[in-house]
Amino acid sequence: MGRMVRRLRSPLPDSLVADIESAGYLPAVVHDVVLTAVGRDQVVGHLVHAETTFDEQAVRNHLTVLVLTDRRLVIAHADDHEGPERQRMATATSETVPLRAVRGVMLTHVVPDPENFDGGLEGRAVTLTLGWGAVSRVDLLPAMCEDPQCEGDHGYEGTVASDDISLRVAADADGVDQLERALSFAQELSARLGR
Repeated sequence: MGRMVRRLRSPLPDSLVADIESAGYLPAVVHDVVLTAVGRDQVVGHLVHAETTFDEQAVRNHLTVLVLTDRRLVIAHADDHEGPERQRMATATSETVPLRAVRGVMLTHVVPDPENFDGGLEGRAVTLTLGWGAVSRVDLLPAMCEDPQCEGDHGYEGTVASDDISLRVAADADGVDQLERALSFAQELSARLGR
């Protein structure tokens, strides 16, 4: 007999609940965390991204849910791990960021065979990076002067980048539909910034 899928009853939009369930990773836990974080806000967009990683000891699952409301960006993460006495545990965290605090949406496109690009999504990948200032990365390089004979210490120069979350979605690994959802979410969020 096949496993029966239980639909979660929820005030969240059906499409968000369906995406959480189809991700197949602790749907009741993830649903509860997202519902608590979203509260009474109206959901205007979402992206559910599942990721599985492998190491020498275990297979690790990670699920990220991004929810866009009229006022906020809600980020929920769920991970599994081993607890005391090898008991399976889940840790789920949510963060709520006011839209006015989101500093940027960066979308990096990877396009195979760019000379023959026709606008299709097959084979493409995107990395969606969102920044709101909670995490900053500093990239430093030794400062150089224009004199090739100079041996002086000119200190360092660099950049500070905000990249609080970064998700990679690839058509080959995640499917064209998921890539399309990631692009739509990025467009919706970008359109709402700076209002």
